[in-house]
Amino acid sequence: MSKITAAITGVGAYVPEYRLTNQILETMVDTNDEWITTRTGIKERRILKEEGKGTSFLAIKAAQDLIDKKGIDPKDIELVIVATATPDMKAASTAAFTATHIGAINAFSFDLEAACSSFLFGMSVASSYIESGKYKNVLLIGADKNSSFINYKDRATCIIFGDGAGAVLFEPNHEGLGLQDEILRSNGEGREFLQATYGGSSYPITADTFNEGKHYVFQEGRTVFKNAVFNMADVTERILERNNLTNDDISWLAAHQANKRIIEATASRVSLEPAKVMMNIHKYGNTTSATLPLLLHDYESQLKKGDKIIFAAFGGGFTWGSIYLKWAYNS
Repeated sequence: MSKITAAITGVGAYVPEYRLTNQILETMVDTNDEWITTRTGIKERRILKEEGKGTSFLAIKAAQDLIDKKGIDPKDIELVIVATATPDMKAASTAAFTATHIGAINAFSFDLEAACSSFLFGMSVASSYIESGKYKNVLLIGADKNSSFINYKDRATCIIFGDGAGAVLFEPNHEGLGLQDEILRSNGEGREFLQATYGGSSYPITADTFNEGKHYVFQEGRTVFKNAVFNMADVTERILERNNLTNDDISWLAAHQANKRIIEATASRVSLEPAKVMMNIHKYGNTTSATLPLLLHDYESQLKKGDKIIFAAFGGGFTWGSIYLKWAYNS
């Protein structure tokens, strides 16, 4: 029997209707379109504004999109992983709620949190379950409602983040397609530079901390930028070398959409021409766990069976890594 590899066989996505443009942000905080575009590449981001709807709403919509497109029976899904940095609640699984509401009643489920690297790490986990031979249908969803912890008076963060979700289905493959290799890393010393401090067990929210706005996300932009540029580029270069790949071999770079300059620096490090670099940050901003599946959704019609795709991400923690995957189908 040929070796089992884990291949992506379907993609779904969802973004909210409301567009928070740079022009609207100009009326909310001291910034302007030129400043934002030059430094980040972002023109607008989607925001989920409906009261009471959280990350699970986005995840369910993305999963339903995939299910409808592939025509699969949700009862055949055996595992649902929701990669997210913004779960619905602290003590209740967002993945469990999502699985139930999409009809995946035979699946077990769990949340996976590694900041902006959550979906990338989730790809490794989902693939491992498939490669074990125990499971044949694993649904991995990357979803975040970042607007839930953004201070829209803080121009260092409010210009960057948006809301959205993407979903992929992993199934066994016997043609050698799917996930080929991975380099995943973390360094907890980076935690102080990017975090939503209050609301966890170390720093519960009190009336005073809430009134002071300490539950919002904080980012020391210069340090995060420097580490993201170095580490994303480093693991991308290393995974190419380890698999004897040249820039001519690579069909696409799917890099976490945090900042256009970081993406371009990663591509430059491996001498990859712009035409091979997936980019949609201008439309959605940084959707954290959703950036990679949203890229796959937006570029799905251009992907061909056998395409060699390099994924790369960097997130708070710090967390980062790169994955080499061969695409498994023609759209």
